[in-house]
Amino acid sequence: MKEKTLRPVSGFWVIALIAVCLAGGIYGAVQEYVAVPVILFVVAGVLCTSITVVQPNKSVVVTFFGQYVGTIATSGLFAVIPFSVRKTVSLRVRNFNSVKLKVNDVEGNPIEIAAVIVFKVINSAKALFDVDKYMAFVEIQSETALRHVASKYPYDNFNESGMSLRANADEIAKELASELQERLSLSGVEVIEARLTHLAYSTEIASTMLQRQQASAILSARQIIVEGAVGMVDMAIKQLKESGVVELDEERKAAMINNLMVAIVSERGASPVINTGSLY
Repeated sequence: MKEKTLRPVSGFWVIALIAVCLAGGIYGAVQEYVAVPVILFVVAGVLCTSITVVQPNKSVVVTFFGQYVGTIATSGLFAVIPFSVRKTVSLRVRNFNSVKLKVNDVEGNPIEIAAVIVFKVINSAKALFDVDKYMAFVEIQSETALRHVASKYPYDNFNESGMSLRANADEIAKELASELQERLSLSGVEVIEARLTHLAYSTEIASTMLQRQQASAILSARQIIVEGAVGMVDMAIKQLKESGVVELDEERKAAMINNLMVAIVSERGASPVINTGSLY
């Protein structure tokens, strides 16, 4: 449906003409004319059906005997074709908050997700004639697009490669807005923004996935600690060798490495043991 801009007559001129017809009809009735007052009153009544008011940031779609005439997108008082049907469409920016949807992510984990969609109507003719109840169409298509995008990515990527719903919220929002715009273009709606408002594991697996996240965090921390400990031990042995403080054979090096690694990696403070004898 292609929207046509209608340029109607100013309503003030028509109101003035209605006043003239009414005044002439009253004058004719006083003078006891028969036909003239009736004609003038009928003309005034017909002209009254053409008056329409367009509020700011709204549009009026005009149809005449089932035929689309055009759209008035300018606010003010206008006169259109008498006996035409006028339907008002809001052009204001609106929000749609989706309910919490239960969806399986790409790994099959059940998650809860919700989003807010900011949109407005840019084609009133499409919004009225191409879809049935465009607001319901926006709601259903928004939830469908949200389900589709959520099922393409994992909730969290523990391998740190690729996108995830939790770590890439901005990219997910852009993809959701793009898919929504493609779906809603049929209804003459422009998607301004789409953002996730709720994202969580479903209740039946929330505790299990929390343990998985904690285990992943512990493993990552342990890896960093071990890498740092190896570097510190290597540096200590090199400095002892370069300074010539003590000569270490392979067995003493192994014992020192073991003691240093235990002292650095251990979660609790190490208790030193002073050896006054010999290793042999």
